[in-house]
Amino acid sequence: MDLTRIWARLNPLTSPFAILDIIIVAILFYWLLGVIRGTRAVQLLRGVGILLVLAIVLGAVAGDQLTTLGWLLTTIITPALIVGVPILFQPELRRALESLGRSSELLSRPMAGLNRSEVITTINTIARTTQQLSQQGVGALIVIERMSQLQEYADRGVILDSRVSMPLLMNIFYPNSPLHDMAVIVRGNRILAANVVLPLSEDVAGPRRYGTRHRAAKGISEQSDAIAVVVSEETGAISLMQDGRMVSYLTEARLRVMLADLLRISLEEAAAK
Repeated sequence: MDLTRIWARLNPLTSPFAILDIIIVAILFYWLLGVIRGTRAVQLLRGVGILLVLAIVLGAVAGDQLTTLGWLLTTIITPALIVGVPILFQPELRRALESLGRSSELLSRPMAGLNRSEVITTINTIARTTQQLSQQGVGALIVIERMSQLQEYADRGVILDSRVSMPLLMNIFYPNSPLHDMAVIVRGNRILAANVVLPLSEDVAGPRRYGTRHRAAKGISEQSDAIAVVVSEETGAISLMQDGRMVSYLTEARLRVMLADLLRISLEEAAAK
């Protein structure tokens, strides 16, 4: 084959639209991997990918001879994948669609109804309270609402609609109090609800020492953009869960820094309060 024919085959791939097409597809794949990273969808996607690669290879090598396999692929497996993938990846698809629906302006101001001083006060109150709970060995789960509405979960608990304060949070999570077992949802600078039952993560790959609170924190962070702060009743360790990923053994100062970053507040402002 001469150079003219080779160039004729490659030429369509060098057009500006072909290059733009490749870039857009690459960005979409990168975004999708970011959405599902750290979730059980990675293992499911790996299995689906292996199945598809095997089907393509077998079809290319011996497609004419393997008639039964070809029939299975075309009449059963392919339709099953088309129907099953949206069901299997429902939580990840929901997160992806929610992230598309959030404008950059709203994302940069998750507590748009509050002034910066109120947001900083809320951050510091949560950080101080979790540190105090940790020192006393009291378990807690505080969920901070961002763009994803958590009203459907709040309605399952006890609606409080009270300003965030350290005494109130301490009383809620005090052992044997009526509201201490479940989660608290914070909206802006107010405690929306307490004793809230959250969805548990189906990811069983986490350390065994993590109990129901950590699974609930991971579950709500997988299904929304909320921030979950957990205090372990057994170890007193403070953890932050966001987007299905957990950072553990936080100090009060480190927790304040992470919350300020996630809520788009400068560290200097948070430290000054």
